[in-house]
Amino acid sequence: MDFEALSSCASSGACIVTQISTALIIGALLFMVASGLSLIFGVLGVINFAHGAFYMAGAYFAYAAYQATGSFLIAFVTGALGVGIVGVIFERFIMSRVYGKDVLMQLLVCYATILIFDDLVKMIVGADYKMMGMPDAFALPPFEFAGGFIPPYYVFMVVMSLSIGAGLWFVIERTRLGKIVRALAINPRMVGALGINTMMLYAVVFGFGSVLAGVAGALAAPTRTLTPGMGLSILIESFIVTVIGGMGSIGGALVAALLIGFIRAFGAIGFPLFVDGIMFGMMALVLIIKPSGLFGREPAR
Repeated sequence: MDFEALSSCASSGACIVTQISTALIIGALLFMVASGLSLIFGVLGVINFAHGAFYMAGAYFAYAAYQATGSFLIAFVTGALGVGIVGVIFERFIMSRVYGKDVLMQLLVCYATILIFDDLVKMIVGADYKMMGMPDAFALPPFEFAGGFIPPYYVFMVVMSLSIGAGLWFVIERTRLGKIVRALAINPRMVGALGINTMMLYAVVFGFGSVLAGVAGALAAPTRTLTPGMGLSILIESFIVTVIGGMGSIGGALVAALLIGFIRAFGAIGFPLFVDGIMFGMMALVLIIKPSGLFGREPAR
């Protein structure tokens, strides 16, 4: 561990601003992916291991749309809605067949989907690295703060992620649809007895969770290198986020995602060879102390 480098950064305003902005970006992307993962698991009880592939698909959809139109708005919408449609198709024709089945069966289906998505990307786009580049609308001078510089697109990413997260929380906690979704997670038979099409609702929830992954991919496309398999690392970290924050908790996903973001950003300076160890150690500690997660609800007895 390099405590000297960490203390040197702590004494520099420019370094602190840079690392905090990096942490917020990592946290924002993780929050988008993890909130969709948590929503799907909380309502459907399915561990969607293919969620990282949806993140990758969102990035490639946005990349293709931007290359065709030059409009980031169209690229963003294409990435989000494109993955939402793919998610609904995946849920209706594949995932719905393994509801209530053994967890291993669900994981095998999702892992097969990951391999298929990766090969499709290689066949259609190619296996080489792709760069979308910064959209013209955000090709502006960076904001200066305390000696550090923050690109305008970073600010946009954080604001967009927080806005979507706030909207998701409002829908789940404060609307009739949200009450139905929460009831579906607890007692789907009762919801069905009230005349609500639960199969359609499952598809809607899965599709919306997939949209969140697509949004993360579309937001990441201008700042990340696109390559087949790019969703694997963010998927693993998203699972860590959902475990720490608590399955089904949007607020928990936000807090845990920001926590992981700060560990990533400052850990790269102070303990670059042990960042993953810190994250997994923190997850293990939460599982020991509070298995339901920091903001998760204890299962009914």
